[in-house]
Amino acid sequence: MGIDLNDYFYFVHVVEKKGYTAAAKALNMPKSRLSRHVAQLEERLGVRLLQRTSRNVAVTEEGQSFYQHARKVVDHLELAEAAMDNRTGSLAGKVVVSCSTGMAQFALLDIVTEFARQHPDVLIEQRVANTLVDLVAEGVDIAIRGHSGELPDSSLIQRFIATVEWHFYCSPDYLRRVNKIEAPYDLAQCRFLKVGRASAKEAIPLHHTDGLRTHQNSRIALCSEDMATIRQAAIDGLGVTALPNYVGKSAVRAGQLVRVLPDWISQAANLSLLMPSRLGVPAHTKALSEYIRAQLPLAISV
Repeated sequence: MGIDLNDYFYFVHVVEKKGYTAAAKALNMPKSRLSRHVAQLEERLGVRLLQRTSRNVAVTEEGQSFYQHARKVVDHLELAEAAMDNRTGSLAGKVVVSCSTGMAQFALLDIVTEFARQHPDVLIEQRVANTLVDLVAEGVDIAIRGHSGELPDSSLIQRFIATVEWHFYCSPDYLRRVNKIEAPYDLAQCRFLKVGRASAKEAIPLHHTDGLRTHQNSRIALCSEDMATIRQAAIDGLGVTALPNYVGKSAVRAGQLVRVLPDWISQAANLSLLMPSRLGVPAHTKALSEYIRAQLPLAISV
């Protein structure tokens, strides 16, 4: 029985999508066809690669070993096709980018659109969500993530971009109404606009430039996972908020917001670009990742 490279391709997708259903959906094909290819592969190899249960699929020890080799085969095939696509010198192909809503709205907006303008044959699929995604399982080529500590998945290619500080802001009108916000305890008299969900512990963390840390209770007036909503609420004078500096800076320049407690920040997070660790990266994906790494620090600088 000869080698069918489709078997490798479909097996890799079933493993990375963690099951036949997700893989079939991603590839837009019947599960039965996927199953036939994997069964054909197992028959040719004489080993069980996937253990099927009523609910999910588990990769056997032999399957894990074979996957490492099969993934490299698929990588070579994808690179070969990409090389043909780019033989004219112009970039072409699809690249999937994952990021948070705030990053999409306030930092990556001009970067993504400018790259798309420069490279019309590159299809950029931007997936926006405030939850972490499995890059391999979801077929993501590039992810932009903020994180306070080390990222746990060492199998990913990780490139540090910048450190983002969260500053305190309110509208000039709100500042006039509360008279002063000069020390952390002044927040006790303020309405606070929180990015995220309401929780039992609503003490606001504060970090001084000299290293001092403290918390201050405040009255939470509004919570939202959408930074644009919180930013607009602050502009409308509904209270004080803490936002990443790249979210608040344009409103400060426009006179819509003022930064308060300038010697304090709410938190600081590292921003990194992540990519699946593979044998090779297509030219159009590499170009976009390098463009983001060059432009994003400028976009988020104060």
